Amino acid sequence: MTKGKITEIDPQGSSRMIRTRGGDPDLIILDVRTAAEHEMVRIEGSVNIDLRSPTFEAELEKLDRKKTYLVYCLVGIRSREAAKAMERLGFEKVISMAGGIREWHRRGLPVVGR
Repeated sequence: MTKGKITEIDPQGSSRMIRTRGGDPDLIILDVRTAAEHEMVRIEGSVNIDLRSPTFEAELEKLDRKKTYLVYCLVGIRSREAAKAMERLGFEKVISMAGGIREWHRRGLPVVGR
């Protein structure tokens, strides 16, 4: 990953990254769906900041720009939008999960909820 460049990986690649870096405090799994969506079903260990919230960018401002962020949503549209905002704000390592939690779940990867 190059600084300022958004990377996109599929759910299998995301799952491998999470397993490989398990417990790494520098890897943040960021769910940009609504709080209700996040509560219903999510990737274990993910944190939630709603892309559509009026405080979204203010919440991003509080985050460490040097950490690695794996960003996901329902199908990948909001995560790409959030990743672009993060890039604009100077985040160094942003990865958008293609297909979102829907594809993650479809491929039988583990979720919390439901």
